[in-house]
Amino acid sequence: MPDTMRAAALEKGQDAESLSIHRVPVPKPAAGEVLIAVNTAGVGVWQAKYRPGDSQEFPVILGSDGAGVIAAVGDGVHGFKVGDRVYGSNAAFYAEYVAVRAEKVAHVPKGINPTEAGVLAISGLSALQGLDDVLGLKAGEKLIIHGASGAVGALAIQFARLRGAKVLATVSNEDGAALVKRLGADVVINGRTTDIAAAARSFAPDGVDAVLGLAGGDSLERCIDTLRHDNRGRVAYLYGMEPLPRPRYGIRMSLYSYIAGREEYQRLNDAVEAAKLQVPIAAEYSLADAGQAHKRLAEGHLLGKIVIRVR
Repeated sequence: MPDTMRAAALEKGQDAESLSIHRVPVPKPAAGEVLIAVNTAGVGVWQAKYRPGDSQEFPVILGSDGAGVIAAVGDGVHGFKVGDRVYGSNAAFYAEYVAVRAEKVAHVPKGINPTEAGVLAISGLSALQGLDDVLGLKAGEKLIIHGASGAVGALAIQFARLRGAKVLATVSNEDGAALVKRLGADVVINGRTTDIAAAARSFAPDGVDAVLGLAGGDSLERCIDTLRHDNRGRVAYLYGMEPLPRPRYGIRMSLYSYIAGREEYQRLNDAVEAAKLQVPIAAEYSLADAGQAHKRLAEGHLLGKIVIRVR
């Protein structure tokens, strides 16, 4: 194991587009942790305008999720061994090595390649938990996924279909429409140019059962207006989305964020394998070009998620 490693990190006063390569010590896994030799890392939308606080220790390494191979195992860790292919979250993955709590890591499920694994953790958990835990989606129900061509939406379409639901997907351009059609959406509309209310009435004459909101604004408000009016309509929207939708009487509206843990990852892996999940990759950048990846992230209109290739 080397003593030092390359990492894409920030100095005080910099933002995420200023990421540059630093030479830093390789972390040692503490009790309950595993050390991962990172192959790929995901670029999360929440990091587009990230700026570290003055109280943080510099340099600050970004990267909330990623994938690689177990390089070492700390005391008290069970279920992982050196050489295992894994993915996980809640750590600094823009580096050649990262130490992660074992409960925040999972074996890469069947059918997922190393590139896809690097962007699976947060988007996959967000998509599955939004449908299962927040919306309680059931077979036969009709769901609008607003902002369906992004990293979470693209996976949510496939998980909703796995659960036996019907999906109306909203997108903002033709490339997004082509992607979500390929992923299995039953109805696809451009939320900027199409009458959402008319499309929803045709899709669900009695009102849609649920809305998964992954982009804010007037189009999301129009999606919410198409919900059923018998106090059974519900909305889930991710933490960090702006602007937040206005509350409605008689509609359950839930702001949520993903939860990572052993049980959550096992449920995600089961769903990934059952759905034969496709994980769209919007673009790939090298670790040295992590700042450029964040510039692209800030531009928006991504089909899937950006990957940082570490090695």
